Amino acid sequence: MFKKIAFTLPALAVGAFIVAASAPAFAYDGQTCVAPGNCWEPKPGFPAKIAGTKFDPKHDPKELAKQGDSIVAMEARNAKRVEAFKKNGKFVYEVDKIAN
Repeated sequence: MFKKIAFTLPALAVGAFIVAASAPAFAYDGQTCVAPGNCWEPKPGFPAKIAGTKFDPKHDPKELAKQGDSIVAMEARNAKRVEAFKKNGKFVYEVDKIAN
């Protein structure tokens, strides 16, 4: 009797682990797909389209342009570093220390 229990308990533990691990795979049943692979739907209480609703963040264009401006400045600094490296063979990270 003890041998049966000793064999059954690990088998049950493994079975429980397999069921628990595969549970997320069964979370969505795929019944409301718009097209094959396009099964997105909004959470309950949220609109399907955000624009024009109270959830629309209404980003300021100036704030959105900041990243583009910083990338342009970064590329300009990198160009100065590369130019200085080609001239003297030393890489200088700080652009202020590069001699004109």
